[in-house]
Amino acid sequence: MLDIQTFSNRSGGFSFFKAVGHPAVAETARQLFADLEKAAQVIIYDPQGFTGAFAQLHDLSRLKVSHVLVQNIEEIGHEILGRTTQPITDLPGLTKEPTDGVLLCMAFDAERILDHIRHLIPAGMRVVTLDEMRINEDRLTNRRRYLDPLNFATNFAFFRDTNEPGENLHTVIFTANYWHGYGARDIKLWAILVDQTGSQIAEWTQDLPNSAAPIEIDSRTVRDRFGLDDFIGQLFLHVIGVRGHDVVKYALDIHGGNDATGAARLSCTHDANAWPSDLFAGLPAPRDGERVLLWIQNSHPCPIPSGAVGLNLMGDETTVHIDRVVPPFGTYLLDVADLLPDASWPQQIEIQAGKHVVRPRYEVTYTGGGVKRRRIAHVNVERDDLAHDKRIAEIGSLMGKSYVLPAPILPPSQFKSFALPTPMATCQRRLPLALLAYDAAGSEIARQNFGTLPRDHATSLDLDDLIGTNSLSADGDFGHMELVYDFDHESEGSDGVDGWLHALFRYEDRATGHVAETSFGAHIFNTVLVYKNEPQSYAAGPPGLSTRLFLRLANGVAEEDGLDTQCHLIYAASTPWHDHSATTLTLHDGAGEIVATREIQIPCGGSHLWRCSEMFSLGERKMAASKGGAAYVLIRDTSCRLFGYHGLIAKDDAGFSFDHMFGF
Repeated sequence: MLDIQTFSNRSGGFSFFKAVGHPAVAETARQLFADLEKAAQVIIYDPQGFTGAFAQLHDLSRLKVSHVLVQNIEEIGHEILGRTTQPITDLPGLTKEPTDGVLLCMAFDAERILDHIRHLIPAGMRVVTLDEMRINEDRLTNRRRYLDPLNFATNFAFFRDTNEPGENLHTVIFTANYWHGYGARDIKLWAILVDQTGSQIAEWTQDLPNSAAPIEIDSRTVRDRFGLDDFIGQLFLHVIGVRGHDVVKYALDIHGGNDATGAARLSCTHDANAWPSDLFAGLPAPRDGERVLLWIQNSHPCPIPSGAVGLNLMGDETTVHIDRVVPPFGTYLLDVADLLPDASWPQQIEIQAGKHVVRPRYEVTYTGGGVKRRRIAHVNVERDDLAHDKRIAEIGSLMGKSYVLPAPILPPSQFKSFALPTPMATCQRRLPLALLAYDAAGSEIARQNFGTLPRDHATSLDLDDLIGTNSLSADGDFGHMELVYDFDHESEGSDGVDGWLHALFRYEDRATGHVAETSFGAHIFNTVLVYKNEPQSYAAGPPGLSTRLFLRLANGVAEEDGLDTQCHLIYAASTPWHDHSATTLTLHDGAGEIVATREIQIPCGGSHLWRCSEMFSLGERKMAASKGGAAYVLIRDTSCRLFGYHGLIAKDDAGFSFDHMFGF
């Protein structure tokens, strides 16, 4: 496991590991430390405690480190790089020939730090700081403070373009200039593409309009622009000049096949979060006829050692490790069956990731209806810092249903819907859970009491068994489900609850066999009372009582490309809230300008499933697509917090994709 700090659930991401692990500085760092290897003596000054983390990402073993010096008295006597730390005031007596030695100051913006100790530095001694591996000044949002998180608004994206017979696959990344809404101007997008070996094969910078314009990156366009062969790898995205958010959020679509739409291979996934984690969970074991393939994509400039990443069945302490070195920023495709040949759905798999990767993607290939199909989804961060929180049950009278995980029930006449609760914290050994089913109007129509589920459970609920296959109600052939804590069973052999409730939701087309799946976690919804950081808000502190969701569209005009966009909005409420939502759907064109708006009302506790082609006229969609083809819908509601799912769907229903939405 890499011993680095990447993220705090209180304060957010740490920018130091992004700064020293940035793909653009990897070669600069290699050259810098190759030069330092020549020095007869290297004395490290570590005023901010960065040396240990730095050494995890960059090999310092060949440096002739004689001493490690610190500024904080409380840090004296610790072991770093095999040396016992000493006070910086010891520096004058540590070298006989200062000109043969180097003082390596492990800090950015180091000039002021060095000013404090210049009287201690022996005459003639060379001084090196981390400022020598900074990215260029024109790539910084805040040039006065290098480690400002806004300087590292970055993320990795799975990116593939392959032209194999019958398997032509391409990737589309879609987001918007949402930083503009926070007052940012003259923003630039910097992109670095690396292939499966981690080698850089393309790089470009593009100016973003001073508007809330959509941003679309198509692998076919990138391939043509740079004359690339087939590639599978990562696209590193760095947005410069941001405000409000230091994370690059996006939707990612996989298209493929030799037909016009590639519908049989439609799949989508939410943005990966930008922080590597020790553990991930929610990886499903394969069904009969399926292959579950895990994309292990190294997020750092150091190799993933053989044996550093492994898999185990959830609830089983036996980990099987990958006997493979993954190069810096490289990609390795693992067939889960190679490590866990007996794993089968609905068992679940835990990933021992050691902070080497951000939230990994997995891909499932199978044959349905005589057509080879595939889907891609992501696992989630499993937390190891949680414990049973008895207050969650105690405040039930104030928070009602408390933590709620909502998910669609797609029209039962066409789709099968499944729910699989997924342990997502190491403290979760036995959880008391229930699932509630609602029609479109918000009336509860069924309930499944799971009782207390053990960590190694293999309990998947087929909604057919709960509600049947008929229409849910006269108000619409759809509804939604909510996974909640069952407080009636909370004390019956459970370990209690912790607020980190997750599940995987799977949808299968009854006619074609095509499948899509998504996973997410619970929140407290639509109550004015606050518990810890819930109800969450993207733009401010809790309570989050408003909605701003991003819906990317299928190239604007469904009739012309054979694809439509579907969206399922759910008005979940932990306690009773406003009777109906006041939701505005705003269609934006490629310049970010408003083309059309629609108003809808969703009953409290209900949901609304709609398609773009039905919500907006052909003329409106053509107008939206006329400025570059890219278009999106902003879903806004100032009266309540909605949760949403989105995807693409072929006009003839030959394929579809589905995942949860993101907001900003």
